[in-house]
Amino acid sequence: MLSFSRFIEQAQAQHADYDLRFKHISKAKSAKQLAAIPDDRWLSVLSQCVFQSGFNWTVVANKWPRFEEVFLGFDVIDLVMQPDEFYERLMQETGIIRHHAKIKAVHENAIFFHDLIQSHGSVGQYFSAWKPEDYADNLREFRKRSNRGGGRTGQVFLRAMGVDTLMFSNDMLQALISTGVIEAAPSSKASWAKLQATMDRWREETGLGLSEISQILAWSVGPRK
Repeated sequence: MLSFSRFIEQAQAQHADYDLRFKHISKAKSAKQLAAIPDDRWLSVLSQCVFQSGFNWTVVANKWPRFEEVFLGFDVIDLVMQPDEFYERLMQETGIIRHHAKIKAVHENAIFFHDLIQSHGSVGQYFSAWKPEDYADNLREFRKRSNRGGGRTGQVFLRAMGVDTLMFSNDMLQALISTGVIEAAPSSKASWAKLQATMDRWREETGLGLSEISQILAWSVGPRK
């Protein structure tokens, strides 16, 4: 099994400011910190990630205060209780991005999060229970149960909230592919299992979390020319 030290050495060689980068590396929040995040903030951030997918992120961020208004502060219970007509009317609202499928995603994700509240006490309690050794299974469940929470959108959401997660950027994938662990972005159960086993070994070797390992893998490829 390839030692992760190779990627650390490559990242150090590629970036003269590696020590500074590592000092400010994005780390996962603790389980206690995740559990303390209010339900509405989980839904707000997921919704923002959904709307910014394929769109200018700055434009979405500038419009977000208006989104907060029309989506009732992203209160999960309030949004679950709204009739379909409420969401249809949002297609006439000014100051937001009127994308029918993404507006529908907010509603369906509110239902999903409401289910999590019923089963775990809060959305934060659900994510705080995620363990790195169960990452592949947890991510697969999240992608299945959420609306538009798969792929890059889900990765950005989880990283933004502080959940320990991988970010499958082109550079990170290139680094992984170079090891022979995977041939492309994992999609099959077998490829996810192989990736999970690799991450488990690298976490044990380094004491680092998935978020940190993911970033170092990307740095090891080097800056874009």
